[in-house]
This record gives sequence, structure tokens and C-alpha cells, in this order.
Amino acid sequence: MTLETIERETGSAPGAAIIVMHGLGADGGDFVPICDEIDLTGAGAVRYVFPHAPVRPVTINSGYPMRAWFDVLSFERGQNEDEAGLRESQAAIAELVEREIARGVPAARIVLMGFSQGCAMTLMTGLRFGQRLAGLVGLSGYLPLADRLAAERSDANADVPIFLAHGIADPVIPFARGEASRDALSALGYPVEWHPYPMVHTVTLQEIRDIERFLQRVLAA
Repeated sequence: MTLETIERETGSAPGAAIIVMHGLGADGGDFVPICDEIDLTGAGAVRYVFPHAPVRPVTINSGYPMRAWFDVLSFERGQNEDEAGLRESQAAIAELVEREIARGVPAARIVLMGFSQGCAMTLMTGLRFGQRLAGLVGLSGYLPLADRLAAERSDANADVPIFLAHGIADPVIPFARGEASRDALSALGYPVEWHPYPMVHTVTLQEIRDIERFLQRVLAA
């Protein structure tokens, strides 16, 4: 599966890349305006890559097709996860990382970032990727296939910096599920930077500023 993408560059010959995965039913353009608000001047030129998830039937949407990284069978934690869909999208996102490496961006200067389903794919892909990445940013999502991570995780990313944010009043992916993901990652030794916000299933200006500081740190030139 080859993903279509939108790309934005903050300067010529980018030496860093941020691959941003959208949420269920959105598309790659969803986060372009948000990333336009992030100042990474100190990181040098950055390439943003916004992939579009494939269109597929989604069970909780009565089977109607929509852009989704994987099928959602239930909102209950750990119930009937679409492992095949998760792994298919993991492979496709890993290909995007490999493409950036082939374009001259070192793996250690690549960040994966995602919202909701995109957060799940950020963690699914980044923690299993075979080369050390700069960091992972997971927003309003959760850790998928959590019981498989200990056996499948990459040693190269055992200490990759992780930014996790979640809305306290999130009605889509409950705050407790975000906390459980944070705890599972911390128990495996990952350095998790945890940010709760007084919000629902969305992104706030304060969150954008906190993401900006995290990215400035992990992509410092």
C-alpha cells in the first residue's frame, strides 16, 4: 500500500522531517494549518509529510467507507482490534520514513506525529521501527496492540522521546485510556512527556505551543 501525501517544506534542502497522521474520517490536509502555527526555526529546514489514510469500511460507522488507518470494531479498550489493518498501515508509514531517509534525512531527524487513530499509528510504527527516530508525538489517542509491544519493540527506539497529550473531557477516546497508554509505555522504560488538557477530542493552542517546544528540543540542529 502506497500512501498519497501532502508535503510542505519550511526551507530548501530539509534536514529534518515530520510525518503527521490524521484521525478517523479526516485526511492529510487536516493538520496542515496546525503545523503552520509551529515555529521550528532553530531546527533548520523541515519537511512536513501529511499522508492520507486509505478509504475502507469502518464497522462503528455502520460499515460505510471513510479514510481510516484501520477498522474500528469497538470503542472498548483492547476489544477486537483490527490487527491486520494496523500492521498494513504500519508498513505503509514505515515506507514513508524510509523514503525520507532515502531523500537524505537521517532517521534521527525524523518525527512521527498523529491525532487519535494517527496517534495509534505513530506509536504502532515508531516503537517498532528499526532505526532510532528523533521523537514521537501522540495526541488524543492510545497504544494499540499493547500486549504485543514488549515482544515486538525495536531496541533502536527503546529510549525515543515520546510526547503524549489527551483531553480530560475527551468523549471519543476516554482520558483513562490515554493514561493507561502512558502507564504501559512508562512501565517499559520509555521517556514519556505527559500533557493533560481541559479539552474534548481536539487540539488547543496551549497544546500546539507544548508540541512546538518538544519538537524544538528533539530536532535541535
